[in-house]
Amino acid sequence: MKLTGGQIIAKALKQYGVQYVAGIPGHGCWAMTDAFLEPGSELPFIQVMHEQSAVHMADGFYRASGKPMAAVTSIGAGASNTILGLATAYADSTATILLTGAPATHMAGHGVMQELDRFQSNDFPRVVEGVTKRHWQAKRVDEIPFLMHRAFNTMLTGRPGPVHIEFPMDLQAETADVEIHSLSERMAAGRMRADPVVIEKAVKLLLSAERPVIVAGGGAITSEASPELVALAEKIGAAVVTTWNGKGAIPEDHFLNAWSVGQTGTTCGNAIATKADVVLSVGCRFTDWSASSYRKDCSFSFPPAKLIHIDIDFQEIGKNYPTEVGVVADAKSALTDMLAAISAEDSKAVLAKRDAYFSDLQKLKDEWEMLLARRRDSDATPFTSQRPLGELRKLMDRDGIVVVGSGNTQGAVKQTFPVYMPRTHLTSGSFSSMGWAVPAAIGAKLAMPQRQVVCIVGDGDFMQSFQEMAVCVMHNIPVVFLVQNNSGYMSIRGGQRKIMGRHVGSEFNTPDGKPYSPDFTQIARSFGLEAWKVEHASQLNPALKAALACNGPSLVEVITSRDAAGPYTPGWWDFPVPAYVDIEENHREYQEGRDLEQHM
Repeated sequence: MKLTGGQIIAKALKQYGVQYVAGIPGHGCWAMTDAFLEPGSELPFIQVMHEQSAVHMADGFYRASGKPMAAVTSIGAGASNTILGLATAYADSTATILLTGAPATHMAGHGVMQELDRFQSNDFPRVVEGVTKRHWQAKRVDEIPFLMHRAFNTMLTGRPGPVHIEFPMDLQAETADVEIHSLSERMAAGRMRADPVVIEKAVKLLLSAERPVIVAGGGAITSEASPELVALAEKIGAAVVTTWNGKGAIPEDHFLNAWSVGQTGTTCGNAIATKADVVLSVGCRFTDWSASSYRKDCSFSFPPAKLIHIDIDFQEIGKNYPTEVGVVADAKSALTDMLAAISAEDSKAVLAKRDAYFSDLQKLKDEWEMLLARRRDSDATPFTSQRPLGELRKLMDRDGIVVVGSGNTQGAVKQTFPVYMPRTHLTSGSFSSMGWAVPAAIGAKLAMPQRQVVCIVGDGDFMQSFQEMAVCVMHNIPVVFLVQNNSGYMSIRGGQRKIMGRHVGSEFNTPDGKPYSPDFTQIARSFGLEAWKVEHASQLNPALKAALACNGPSLVEVITSRDAAGPYTPGWWDFPVPAYVDIEENHREYQEGRDLEQHM
């Protein structure tokens, strides 16, 4: 079949199951994007206001559905704008494909407009090397089918991640006689299984545990392992704690749910994990956030606790903590094998010993609920970060999706907003990129059009990408934006004040020192959204209810307190204290925490 390079790309995307392409057309990709209109390869094109948002949108689509979406840009500045999106997807192991233009092959090295040409001709691929799982440069039209199936194979197998292919402008327009390769014939079948000897060793250790804890990371969600994880927890009587991206791996109204763990985890999650004698980690990398910067007896204690670590990536085994049993496998298959290796008699025997443990777990959860309620149920104004979250949970469907920005909002949702299904809590858990949540929420809604999608974001984060509200209006994508407005980067200010006793660059103020804020409600209305501003408790429920019911894009602006409004911090984060800070207590506390770190 004789096709242009652009037609090959379009047909391959459609054949491989891609439903949408997002981006901004430019001269460097015109021949590619035009092919999306060709019969047999039509793909809806979602134009964004900033190329970074195209990748974030594809990222959100994958997190909500487990299916990839494509992003397309021109060359030069347009392509370079995608780097933060790629880095966010790379850090969180999200499958996304970016397709960019490049100078025509006969123009390479001549310094054409928008070409990076200093150390070698067309240097852009070197820019993306550190933020992609792999990248390719097309050299001939007839090799494009090969590059497309290689990109999908790399993106989706093993530990998922973003990939990039660069297509010179002439190859997009020229033709070759080619065949689009069947993806099913180019992908590995089945799931990676663990060595049975390793599974047997892991099960033996789990059955010997007195206080077993399962840590659910993002890998548990990616591998669709939640049913097996919950079944194993029930079979051996293990409490389950979650990381940022593992939230939703267990229904958070399950009696074995122990809530989240880490620096902005929960008191009960940290306490139960710290006291564990055996910890089973499922798809968790033990980042500093999730492990309280590895401070012993804060979130985890390795040793004396023994770690069973399941991960698809062998490089994560033993990286941050010593591992008793390392299981390199797909999480779902490993948990399935563990379940099969535990007999009904084994289960009955270990569950008979769990009464005191379950009692302790419930007591810790009750204590956490009492602490959380102080902020979640408060009608004080300006609001706490938690108050609108409690109200929103009452109104949202059980399978509704929340897409959460960074900062205080991110921690408050993690602690306050219970979710009950995988892929219903989406957040940039590793890179914590500001500007991610708004386009990611749009991607999530495209992926799951029948579900409610609410983007929960702070005002500072919102202002980095709120122009994408236009996308919602132009394409009639009914996302609800819940903007917590406290006139600044308050999570940053909180850290500065705690460590240094002062702050800089974290408040939005007028020259006379008064808090500054745009009127987000009026801005949203000017974009074409329905919008409400909430300043009193009596307005909160009606505004949220109306936004969820309006069948179009909407925004609820909640005026939020600058002080005592963020998440609790029951864990620890390694913040070095500058030598000149004249607060002896801060220096002492930091050194005490540093001395207890176990990762080295």
